[in-house]
Amino acid sequence: MEPIRVLIVDDVTNTREDIKRFLYFEEDIEVVGEAGTGEEAVELAQSIKPDVILMDINLPGMDGIAASEIISVEVPEAAIIIISIQGEQEYLKKAMAAGARDYLVKPFTSTDLAETVRRANAFTRKRHLHLVGREEKRGARERALPGKTITLFSTKGGLGKTTLACNLAVALAGETGKNVVLVDLDLQGGDVSVMLNLTATHTISDLVQEELEKDVTVTDTFLAAHFSGIKVLCAPASPEQAELVMPQHVTKIINYLKTTFDFVIVDTAPSYSEINLNVLEITDHILVLVAQDLPTLKHVRSTVEVLGALQYTEKIGLVLNQLRPDGISVKELEKNLGQVMSAVIPTDDKTVLQSVNKGQPFVLGQKTSRVAEKVVELARKMSAEKKAVKPERQVPGIRSIARIFSLSR
Repeated sequence: MEPIRVLIVDDVTNTREDIKRFLYFEEDIEVVGEAGTGEEAVELAQSIKPDVILMDINLPGMDGIAASEIISVEVPEAAIIIISIQGEQEYLKKAMAAGARDYLVKPFTSTDLAETVRRANAFTRKRHLHLVGREEKRGARERALPGKTITLFSTKGGLGKTTLACNLAVALAGETGKNVVLVDLDLQGGDVSVMLNLTATHTISDLVQEELEKDVTVTDTFLAAHFSGIKVLCAPASPEQAELVMPQHVTKIINYLKTTFDFVIVDTAPSYSEINLNVLEITDHILVLVAQDLPTLKHVRSTVEVLGALQYTEKIGLVLNQLRPDGISVKELEKNLGQVMSAVIPTDDKTVLQSVNKGQPFVLGQKTSRVAEKVVELARKMSAEKKAVKPERQVPGIRSIARIFSLSR
C-alpha cells in the first residue's frame, strides 16, 4: 500500500522536527511537506494533496482554525488533525466544526501520533469512497434522508447487549464503509468505553452542559474516535453525572447524529426510562435481545407486548444472543414470542472474554470465529433492511407513554 502522506503545520521549527522524528520509523507514514503559517498550509495542501495534515492551532497570521476551514472545503480528501495544548477546549470545538477530523493534545507520544494519523486517514478514505460511490449513483448532493438508527434494547441485564452493540457498530463500519456512531445511553453504568478500550475524555454528560439549543453541531467535538473508524458518544464517568442528561437532550442529540452519520447505534439501559422511550420513538429498528431461559423469555414477551401497544411492532427484531444447546430451543422461543429471530448468535465464551479483556471487538480480532461471522451477518442484514414505515394511525405521545409507566410521578 502507498504510505500515508503527511503535511506538518507548526510555526516552531523544533516542534516540526520532533514530529518528523516521531514518524521516521513508521514505514506506512511519510512526511511530504512542512508549513510554518496558515497561508503556507493552505497553499501546500492545494498543491501536494496530502492524506493527513497535522495542524497547530496557534499560527501567526491565519490561525489553524481558519486554515482548516479553507482546506476542508478545497481539499476535502485530506484528514486534518488539530494539535493543541491543554486548556484550548473552545478552540478545539471551533476547529472540529471547521472540518478537523481528530485532535492531539501536547505532549503526546510517538504511538499516540502514529495511531491518530492512521485512524484519521482510514476514516477519511472510507468516507471518501462512500461519497464517491453515492455520487455516482445519485449525483453530487447532500443526503436527503437521515441515517438509520438501530437501538439495542432489553429490560433484563446480563444478555451481552453492550458487547453486541460494540461489535455490531464496528461490523457495520467495516462491511459498508459508511459512517457509524455508537451512543452509550446506559447512563449509570455504561461500559462501551471499556469494551472499546477508549479513554472517555468527553462524555454525554459533558455535552449536555453545552448550549445545544443554539448549536447542536458541538456534538461532533464530544465524540471519541475508535481505530476501527467508528465514533463513540460515551456514557457519563460517574452515576451522579447521569442526572444531568435529560430526555430532550437525548432526542436532540440522536436527531442531529442521524443527519451526519449513516448509522446511529444506540446501547440502552435495561429499563423503560423516559430517555429510552424517547429513543424507541425516533429509532428505525429495535433489536430486542433474547436468551434461552424462562425469566428472560418472560421479559422479552412483555417487551414485545409493550412495544406492540406503542405501535412499534414493525421496528422489532429479535436477536438470540449466546445460543446454547441446553436452553429453550429456537423453535420454542419463536413460537412463544410469535416472531422469527432476526439473528442467532452462538456462544463462544473464550472469544468473547478475550475480546472484552483486550478491549478489542471480536469482529476485528477474531474475524474467523463463528460468533464474529454471525454478527457480521446481522450487520449486513441491518444495512440492507429498509426503515420501518410508521403507521398512519395516531401514536401515543411521549408524555402519555410516560404516564403509562408511572414515569411522570
